[in-house]
Amino acid sequence: MRAYCPHSPMVGVGWVEGWRLTFAGEGDMGWEGAVTTIVESPGDRVFVSLYDVHPWDAAQLDEVEGVTAGAYQKLTVRVSTLEGDLSAWVYVFDGYEGGMPTAWYLSEIANAAEKAGAPDDYVSDLRQRPTRTSSPEI
Repeated sequence: MRAYCPHSPMVGVGWVEGWRLTFAGEGDMGWEGAVTTIVESPGDRVFVSLYDVHPWDAAQLDEVEGVTAGAYQKLTVRVSTLEGDLSAWVYVFDGYEGGMPTAWYLSEIANAAEKAGAPDDYVSDLRQRPTRTSSPEI
């Protein structure tokens, strides 16, 4: 977010209840692996970071995330936070669920969740998801 939305500070974290994190789009649009999306799934939840997105950054983010190309739709969802429920928009892949992310991509998602304060078990579950490439030796 810092790279694409320099005018938009992170303002909190929360959970999108009734949705789950998944992957889609593997093989679509020339990506190396599947990309993140969320799908409705009663009983599940997705940890999210919340940003106060400046209008200048919103247009840039729509372009980068593929809204203007038709790859993603922008939806409004309810986010549960310690301060109460908020409305926020998310990007949801406009296509079928399926495919696996690259190890690098999944690592970036897990690292971001950890840095934002996601619970350890949530981050651990992210890190254990299958990938289409093995993790690099570090």
